Amino acid sequence: MRVSRLIHSAAAAALALTVSPTAAQEVQEAKPVEEQIGGGGRPVGANWSRSPVIAQNGMAATAHPLATQIALQILKDGGNAVDAAIAANAALGLMEPTGNGIGGDLFAIIYDPKTDKLYGVNGSGRSPAGQSYADMMEKLGNRNRIPSVGVLPITIPGTVDGWFTMHERFGSKPMSDILAPTVTYAREGHPVAPVIAMYLAGGLRSYTRRKEMFEFEFENAKATYFKNGRAPQAGEIFKNPDLGNTLETIGREGRDAFYKGSLAKVMVDYLQRNGSAFTMEDFANHTSDWVDPACASYRDGFELCELPPNSQGFAALQMVNILKNVDLRQWERGSAQVLHYITEAKRLAYADVARFYADPDFFALPAELLTEEYGKGRFALIDPVKATPVFQPGTIEVEPKLEGEGDTTYLTVVDGDGLMVSLIQSNYRGMGGGMVPDGLGFMFQDRGELYSLDPDHPNAYGPAKRPFHTIIPAFVKKDGKPFMTLGLMGGGMQPQGHVQVLINIADYGMNVQEAGDAARLNHTGGRQPTNTLTGPVFDGELGTLNLEPGIPAETIEALEAMGHDVRVVTNGIMFGGYQAIKRDPETGVLTGATEMRKDGQASGF
Repeated sequence: MRVSRLIHSAAAAALALTVSPTAAQEVQEAKPVEEQIGGGGRPVGANWSRSPVIAQNGMAATAHPLATQIALQILKDGGNAVDAAIAANAALGLMEPTGNGIGGDLFAIIYDPKTDKLYGVNGSGRSPAGQSYADMMEKLGNRNRIPSVGVLPITIPGTVDGWFTMHERFGSKPMSDILAPTVTYAREGHPVAPVIAMYLAGGLRSYTRRKEMFEFEFENAKATYFKNGRAPQAGEIFKNPDLGNTLETIGREGRDAFYKGSLAKVMVDYLQRNGSAFTMEDFANHTSDWVDPACASYRDGFELCELPPNSQGFAALQMVNILKNVDLRQWERGSAQVLHYITEAKRLAYADVARFYADPDFFALPAELLTEEYGKGRFALIDPVKATPVFQPGTIEVEPKLEGEGDTTYLTVVDGDGLMVSLIQSNYRGMGGGMVPDGLGFMFQDRGELYSLDPDHPNAYGPAKRPFHTIIPAFVKKDGKPFMTLGLMGGGMQPQGHVQVLINIADYGMNVQEAGDAARLNHTGGRQPTNTLTGPVFDGELGTLNLEPGIPAETIEALEAMGHDVRVVTNGIMFGGYQAIKRDPETGVLTGATEMRKDGQASGF
């Protein structure tokens, strides 16, 4: 049996204890404080969780308390959930630049009580129309993948158009009013939150390291986020007046300022000066799409709803269609059997993701992938007592990269009328590609890193094409009625995270906060764009099963005996960031949850 690997969040500091001159007492290294004492007891619910937030008139859950408060203020001032979600997203681009910003893309699911319908928004951007696959390969030279920094991974930022697309159909307040709170914070400053400070410090180290490998303009980013060559620390006041000016212009002049006007010209001039093929016409031609979410029934009336490709949302639906063929409730939630089935279902679904998911304008997803019959057939491939070495949907030689933590933000807002918004927004890896357009205060995304370089793959790089996307919002129905908004940010963690939360609620009766606080798994590994494998060589395509410390030791031993390569990870980063709001269809009472692994807050009134 292999010994599982344990990754700690930080090295223990050496602390010398007072030594009695007469004693046999030895100098010891003190354990980290979180290992010296455990949590307290709760009068109700799980000891490792806390109470969900309950309110009636409106609620927001975001990754930053100030963004949550901005959303609530918009609601209190007469705005609706869409207005508040846009306001919170703008604030997060300022306050959580490590995860999102107007240089990135946006996806959303909106439930409208007036029509009793779910609406999907695909606000993702495309590659330059004038840059062919051959052009990209020439620029890459001898590199076998698109880098995560510089101009090559940049795609059109879709977030601003996503805001205006949502607002045009559902918004009620002027966009200038919606963006005003963030404009004020950008100019006057806000204190940096602890987890975000950690990410900022890591981002600076990462960009510094990659600057030695790739040539890209980084001085603008340093001037915006890392003044004097250092990252802001927790509690330090951070200002970004350039972003405040940009948002004020967007609020005053509308989306055309960003895609056709003065802001677009600054972006295109900057990009072209640094070797990009983007033109003003590329920006002017950008549009978001209204798309139809699809839902998969699980059990006891629960349905999980996700967005179609070019996002990976349907991977969660494929997992649901696989797992509905076994009643997980026959085992305890932390058992090896439950984690084994979840892991194998994820691997089966992701084999299809890697083969079939791409921009629908270039490749139509096979409809049978979401059928219950197909799910039943995939379930039959799972060995109940051991991990299967390889799952494939056929012969796949080169596949898009799905793994990686991916820095993203998820937020949700529900108003007193029952309008429900599930929104996710991201710059992808790190804070983006390291490039900040002159004087605009935001970083361009590096989402184009996820194109495949296999010319025959559905996700192959091409002109005016959207790359495969990891970010996905979710929605849950119960007995055909709207039940809960749900999101769990973090690269390839997202579909498997959505399914784990659903299982926690539907199969094990957890409340929305417990469902997010419970220990998670994150399976990583498998084929990459270069046709190389990640993870242990002896496991081939098996990958790595990453577990949080809350998983029992006997479960870890049993999973290893089943053939899984297990790693226990204590710092929580790779397990995503969760927010959710549940709405009682009879009373309208709202119950919210936020991620204990982030800085966020769920609050209502």
